[in-house]
Amino acid sequence: MNNNVLVFIEQREGRILPASFQLVALARDLAAKIGGHVEACLVGESVGGLADEVAGRGAKKVYTVDDPELRLYRAMPYTTALCAVIDAADPKMLLVPTTFMGRDLASRVAARKRAALVIDCTEVDLDGEDVVVKTTLYAGKLSGTFRLSKDRLQVVTVRSNVYGATDPETGASAEVVAVAVSLTDGDKRLVVKEVVSTTSGIKDVTEADVVVSGGRSLKSEENFKIIYELAEALDGAVGASRAACDAGYQPHTRQVGLTGKVVTPILYIACGIDGAIQHIAGMRGSKVIVAINTKKEAPIFKLATYGCVADLFKLVPLLTAEVKALKSAG
Repeated sequence: MNNNVLVFIEQREGRILPASFQLVALARDLAAKIGGHVEACLVGESVGGLADEVAGRGAKKVYTVDDPELRLYRAMPYTTALCAVIDAADPKMLLVPTTFMGRDLASRVAARKRAALVIDCTEVDLDGEDVVVKTTLYAGKLSGTFRLSKDRLQVVTVRSNVYGATDPETGASAEVVAVAVSLTDGDKRLVVKEVVSTTSGIKDVTEADVVVSGGRSLKSEENFKIIYELAEALDGAVGASRAACDAGYQPHTRQVGLTGKVVTPILYIACGIDGAIQHIAGMRGSKVIVAINTKKEAPIFKLATYGCVADLFKLVPLLTAEVKALKSAG
């Protein structure tokens, strides 16, 4: 085992997720403390062309596993591919974004490699040779600190937007190492027939810097139009409370909360959301929280950076118009 830090670069259809670049920046800081360097792993079909993009963020070596069988994410083929890269790289630590893919993949890889594992970390640092991480527990009520064994591979998934990405360096290059894998019939027993998108061109809540969420107070799917308009003006994502999703106003893929998706955007706007415990657990890590609600006693106001006791049907369109005006003027 060397002192290098390996980052799994999550990409979809040739587009690298911003969370992956954030982890490369984190890896640079960690590797500098232990005299190592940053390495990256790209898994998919025709991913070699993304190596320079990763190198521009600071990776010194990029391992690629390129196979048509890896075009779409499947747990077993990706686990085999990433384990093959770990065997080739022999890193001290593996960093993975906390996404649906990342949670699934990191757990499987850690089990197969008998590695130490912590999911959804909000802080990663080094104390001597030991990796020390922080994560939230009990729906965000507690924060736990864990020291990982230095005698084995350390696998850590990190929450999006906790760390910032560095600006790309023009002309940077990295050593590219192609890793061949032989996928077994067991790896390929699951077949993906079709991937259906329910995002309608709007960003996923886990990837956006801005999230505009609506609650049951929207009263219908049609009324969510004003939430979409504000999100689009802010180049953000649309979220929803569990109550709104259960009522059928939005698909559960947009649900923010303990039973939905945990988000940590720079700006979170909660429209007509009272602030149930399970919802707060999913968004309390947001940098700035704006709450719009007619109930001045709503729990969401205790967490909000800015609170607006107002009718969302009047205020949200005004905000959208103001954002558009500012963008036009700028």
